[in-house]
Amino acid sequence: MTPLIGSMMLIAYLCGSVSSAVIVSKLFRLPDPRLHGSGNPGATNVLRLGGTVPAILVLVADVLKGTIPVWGSYFLKIEPFYLGIIAICACLGHIYPIFFGFKGGKAVATAFGTMLPIGLDLAGLLIAGWMILVGATGYSSFAAIVTVSLAPIFTWFIKPLYTVPVLMLSILIVVRHRENIVRLWEGTESKVWDKTKRLKE
Repeated sequence: MTPLIGSMMLIAYLCGSVSSAVIVSKLFRLPDPRLHGSGNPGATNVLRLGGTVPAILVLVADVLKGTIPVWGSYFLKIEPFYLGIIAICACLGHIYPIFFGFKGGKAVATAFGTMLPIGLDLAGLLIAGWMILVGATGYSSFAAIVTVSLAPIFTWFIKPLYTVPVLMLSILIVVRHRENIVRLWEGTESKVWDKTKRLKE
């Protein structure tokens, strides 16, 4: 591993560590998403706590903090395997943010952001899949788990060279959702539009 790759891994982690949900919630004078609602500092919980506008801001910021370091690394000619490692570092920053007591979110939006440089066709498939599943079930976690599980398959048909990096990301996100999987199985998971349940996402 070269110093350049190591530097980009660190930059990616630090970008991921900027908790958009906490910052936006403070700007909009909303409750701390780590302590209220589902307890998950992400766009879905901010939607429950503060509505559409703050949630969209969080979503966009979380996507960008995954896209920027990976896209930068792509233009620096870093090979695909290490692009995957850099993407994972950005997601780990979101999950364990050094600036916010290492208490972060599920990194779904950030993972999506890291996949954007692969192509808009992949992004379109992921967005469409997530929206259809959320609309049909109401479960953001279920939509995320299924969509991210399909991502390596989509990537194989679009740009097979990036299948392994995307697979690594998918495994990380699915593992991060292990508690959601249990609640989905038990039928106790909260839905996107349910602002009253305080189950952990």
